[in-house]
Amino acid sequence: MSGCSTKYPRRRLGLLAPLLGVAVAITACSSPGADQAPTGERSGSVSTELGTEPIKLEMYAETGFPLAKALADEFTKQHPNVTFNVREDQFTVIVENAPRVLASDNAPDIIRLPTMVDLVKDGLLANLDPYFTAYGWDRFPASQLVQLRVGEGGRPRGTGSLYGMGLGYSVTGVFYNKDLAARVGMTQPPATIAEFEDLLARAKTAGVQPIMQFNKNTAGINFPHQALQNQFGDPAPIADWIFQKPGATFDTPAALKATETIQKWARAGYFPADANAIDYTAMMGEFQKGNGLFMFNGDWESGNLDKSMAGKVGFFLFPGETAGARHVAMSAPNTFGIGAKAKNPDAAAFFLNWVHTNDKARQISVTVGGSHPGGPSDLAVPAVAEGSLLAQTLAASQQLGAENGAVDFTANATGGIFAAAITPEMQKLVAGQQTPQGYVKAVQAEYEKELSR
Repeated sequence: MSGCSTKYPRRRLGLLAPLLGVAVAITACSSPGADQAPTGERSGSVSTELGTEPIKLEMYAETGFPLAKALADEFTKQHPNVTFNVREDQFTVIVENAPRVLASDNAPDIIRLPTMVDLVKDGLLANLDPYFTAYGWDRFPASQLVQLRVGEGGRPRGTGSLYGMGLGYSVTGVFYNKDLAARVGMTQPPATIAEFEDLLARAKTAGVQPIMQFNKNTAGINFPHQALQNQFGDPAPIADWIFQKPGATFDTPAALKATETIQKWARAGYFPADANAIDYTAMMGEFQKGNGLFMFNGDWESGNLDKSMAGKVGFFLFPGETAGARHVAMSAPNTFGIGAKAKNPDAAAFFLNWVHTNDKARQISVTVGGSHPGGPSDLAVPAVAEGSLLAQTLAASQQLGAENGAVDFTANATGGIFAAAITPEMQKLVAGQQTPQGYVKAVQAEYEKELSR
């Protein structure tokens, strides 16, 4: 992103706490779960010294998200003795491959984590508690790390030992095309769900694609689904379900109402007719070509859209049912962990600490990743150009933190829930081959099946 003499005001991370999980903050701990007997625990002491000997770190990252590679390149510039071999795959491929890759003799040092629970249960991730102590990560807001903690035996999440760190801490919401917004009479972001639906109807009448959303391979329509689910009831049960709290269920009135709304939007043509054939890359291409008033997505695209559609895109947090309702949004770290069989765990941990504390790394997390860099409470967020889309998404993240409205993605509830239930059932729902009640029950059935293993 090009520089600008007018900068976004500096703000303190302590005011943001972007990952303050709804109804789980009371379980957040500022020190490791010392009473746990976690799997993946390394014997012996750890070192915070990088040294000067040549090191090659194996990194397994997600295709289409350049932040990890950009950080790796900068790290090598600052520490020439450390190089990276970066392997990239689609998220769904990582979900499938992670257990096998982590169990192999060539396990990655640093890996993008699709989910953590099953990997922790199987002893495939390194327990980061020793590094938490060695690097003083108790200086981070406890809420920033709560989603990255896993209890003994793999559940529940939100308590216990630390098994991951974020390469950026993301917030999701709604991007909108300013030109198309003006065409349908939208002068400001909608204050309620009813106002949002009115804009969808106006767009359809005007011949404008109301929502550009992908739903191939992975269920992109789960973004608006959870946005609705978050607002149609208390989001605390959603967090409990994601964190695998005993007795938690997906089969709630809020989930059913959200699913009924998605079905209604699909029947009204608010999603592309071929949504099930559109993948993430195609969605981004269509939106950047001006095909779509709205797009549900995350702040990781703000830097990209600032360049490709400079000044033409806005962003807002999805509204509630009533004006002034608390905002609730999916917000999670771009989670990376260290393999239990990693050959260079100390260097990997040094990298993860550097990502959060080095000035240049924090700037890259903002400008390339489009997300809050996280880290110690006393470090300010790097400045960005005032009026940019990046400034809007960072402000939204700040607002979400102030309203204590962050909740994890339902897709992260179990290792297989996204691929085995949410994606295929959502595809059937928008194609008219599944009922709302059937969708909710199918997701819960898969959840119970996975937890029973």
